[in-house]
Amino acid sequence: MANTLYPESYYAASANAVPPRPALQDDVETDVCVIGAGYTGLSSALFLLENGFRVTVLEAAKVGFGASGRNGGQIVNSYSRDIDVIERSVGPKQAQLLGQMAFEGGRIIRERVAKYNIQCDLKDGGVFAALTAKQMVHLESQKRLWERFGHTQLELLDQRRIREVVACDQYVGGMLDMSGGHIHPLNLALGEAAAVESLGGTIYEQSPAVRIERGANPVVHTPQGKVRAKFIIVAGNAYLGNLVPELAAKSMPCGTQVITTEPLGDEQAKALLPQDYCVEDCNYLLDYYRLTGDKRLIFGGGVVYGARDPANIEAIIRPKMLKAFPQLKDVKIDYAWTGNFLLTLSRLPQVGRLGDNIYYSQGCSGHGVTYTHLAGKVLAEALRGQAERFDAFADLPHYPFPGGQLLRTPFAALGAWYYGLRDKFGM
Repeated sequence: MANTLYPESYYAASANAVPPRPALQDDVETDVCVIGAGYTGLSSALFLLENGFRVTVLEAAKVGFGASGRNGGQIVNSYSRDIDVIERSVGPKQAQLLGQMAFEGGRIIRERVAKYNIQCDLKDGGVFAALTAKQMVHLESQKRLWERFGHTQLELLDQRRIREVVACDQYVGGMLDMSGGHIHPLNLALGEAAAVESLGGTIYEQSPAVRIERGANPVVHTPQGKVRAKFIIVAGNAYLGNLVPELAAKSMPCGTQVITTEPLGDEQAKALLPQDYCVEDCNYLLDYYRLTGDKRLIFGGGVVYGARDPANIEAIIRPKMLKAFPQLKDVKIDYAWTGNFLLTLSRLPQVGRLGDNIYYSQGCSGHGVTYTHLAGKVLAEALRGQAERFDAFADLPHYPFPGGQLLRTPFAALGAWYYGLRDKFGM
């Protein structure tokens, strides 16, 4: 059986040491079988274990192999489509409940880090950077919107103030969210996995789910074993493949690219980001960056629709980094990698139930770090019979991509081209 290793990323190279985990080679019984050991699966498993369920987690590769161990590491609140968009789509009552949850994921991350002593370089503070006056007006509106839902840790930054937090002369202003922040994402996943095991949960690596036998007592089959369960949680996201065809039809894997510099040293790092906040700009096809615990700059951006791996990631992302920070022109790039996230047509997560006992959450559309931690709590509540918050997500309308799986990639790329032009010309 193939042994799938982590991609050659900065995160894998700097990951905390963990014990080896076996592949499933037997038949086991459990209350809940979780498919996927990324944030959604690990968060679900933790909440379920804390409430007395027996939990078995199946991971096709290694804990945090997918987006959970490859992302930009930024704690960003709300969803990929904000609460006002949701409100126009589903009305004020459902939007109110979803709005109340929009800032919960970051709190869950901090609670997990504190409770289980997870070493993941957690830092507070995230900046949304405006490149145009129009984007600044949007941030002013966003601040009012978020404050309407009780989120008050926000500060608008004028041009002078944003220069105090990021050494980039492109920005006309921004917004600081002190409940945002950043982490080493793979170490967060590894710490959550250790917490799962400390509570009696079992994680099998190199154990892909190849078939789900549906029914009153569902069974998940792997190449060398199977898990009989009362409930199944499907948490594979962009790495699920076609295991559940009805989920694949309404989503599309997309790739994003990340580079990491050599260590910059304390003085240069502090000159770039004096308060050590993470930053993302306000473009539709946005760039994002932050410092690591050992003073490297992580810089990401770009989207490859259909999740192909570009031949030269550095050639795509380095020019973006130098546009923001020309002072880094002589700095070496030590790592470059790509990772997939799952896009939905609405840009909102898809949550639901298949039959009576198969639950799923997928399609974070680029806002996964915080949402997935919330999703785990919401799924666990539903399995305990408390479904109000689950239903608020499950009732969101979702549609297949135009043209089906054959044409979804070119249609999405065409839409991104259009919005990219709007970003370029400040429309």
